[in-house]
Amino acid sequence: MRHHDLVIIGTGSGNSVITPELAHLDIAIIERGRFGGTCLNVGCIPTKMFVYPADVIVSALALDRLGAHFESPSARWREARDRVFARVDAIADGGEAYRRSDPNVTVYDETARFVGERTLDTGTGEIVTGDQVVVAAGGRPRMPDVDGLREADPGRGVHTSDTIMRIDEVPARIAIVGGGFIASEFAHVLGAFGSDVTWIQRSPTLLTKDDEDIQIAFTREQAKRFDLRLSTIVTGATREGGVWSLDLQGPQGHSRVEVDAVLVALGRIPNTDILDVAAGGLATHHDGRLVVDDYQRATVEGVWGLGDISSPYQLKHVANHEARVVAHNLAFPDDLIKSDHRFVPAATFGYPQVASFGPTERQLKVEGRDYVVKVQQYGDTAYGWAMEDTVGFVKVLADPHSKRLIAAHLMGYQASNLIQPLIQMASLGNTVPEVARGQYWIHPASMEVVENALLGLELT
Repeated sequence: MRHHDLVIIGTGSGNSVITPELAHLDIAIIERGRFGGTCLNVGCIPTKMFVYPADVIVSALALDRLGAHFESPSARWREARDRVFARVDAIADGGEAYRRSDPNVTVYDETARFVGERTLDTGTGEIVTGDQVVVAAGGRPRMPDVDGLREADPGRGVHTSDTIMRIDEVPARIAIVGGGFIASEFAHVLGAFGSDVTWIQRSPTLLTKDDEDIQIAFTREQAKRFDLRLSTIVTGATREGGVWSLDLQGPQGHSRVEVDAVLVALGRIPNTDILDVAAGGLATHHDGRLVVDDYQRATVEGVWGLGDISSPYQLKHVANHEARVVAHNLAFPDDLIKSDHRFVPAATFGYPQVASFGPTERQLKVEGRDYVVKVQQYGDTAYGWAMEDTVGFVKVLADPHSKRLIAAHLMGYQASNLIQPLIQMASLGNTVPEVARGQYWIHPASMEVVENALLGLELT
């Protein structure tokens, strides 16, 4: 048995816990996969590197309305893939080499499993203990309870977001099961690169966690582009001659679709079961997430959690924030700080983009909160005219008494960027009048849609 001052499980945001204040400690890192975690290897970074060319392709196909025309773009998947992973893999390999070169860090490259309080089997037969343990082991794709689709099987064409980006060729026909942000982004990417996409969603809309106006508008746009099967579930899956036959049950009864591959995109589940956290005395929520408090402390003294294994948000920027909190609290135990999850933004990089923070309008109604709302169309601004935009909008909700922003929900061109001043004003406590009238807004930039949305709020 070997003892360490600090044991870190997972090398996504967990890797950044090792700040200069902690670098002198005897540190163990346990990582069963590639260094860098979900975001770097199978999540936000490589997906957005595919999303950008997909955006360019789809934009080019829509230029007729602007009086311009290109021949159909030639989408070369293998070149795009190799560009993405030449960069991503080099970063992952470099991060691992850097940690292995540190004399204060010991890297264990197997699956960790708790066998007692702050005690772990590293998977190599070696047991390690730590004065402090940081659990940052992320999550994995959720799979459906359908024969043939219970496990990823890339060789037979059953993929998750962990495997689909490494394929050699885009399938001619692919079924995407799920309706959240992962499904939305991969439908956009695979469709742009040439796949005929059948999209299967059990709910009547896509992006069901978003504001209802976003759900309706986004679903309408995707139905124009893909074979979208709403209120539909997969009841069976068989493969013969390299072709998958999916049995579907939907509003019109039973149907069947034949595809060359299936992408399961039903969200992700935390890896607490793989770690056997219960054996370490650690409590979990009903959905398997590790229980942590506002300081990121788990339910056993000296154990901390951060990122997807404990957070309901499953967002890299949240994990990074929580890692900074954990690093501070480890270094300065007499001056603990809390994580700030008041205004957590999220974006879906589909086409069009979606971005939001704060409660939905329906949630505000259920809570009985006073609010005012303004929906501003992109097409009612000068830049919207330039784009001939007919789909984008900004929806803002504010407290009529304090005049502070409660929430924002955007769909359209660069929504992930346009939302940032709204996040900033909410986080810093600025009022709507201060932000709307207390600064210059460049004319005629796309940001005017945000300005006009704020100006349109009817405040007391």
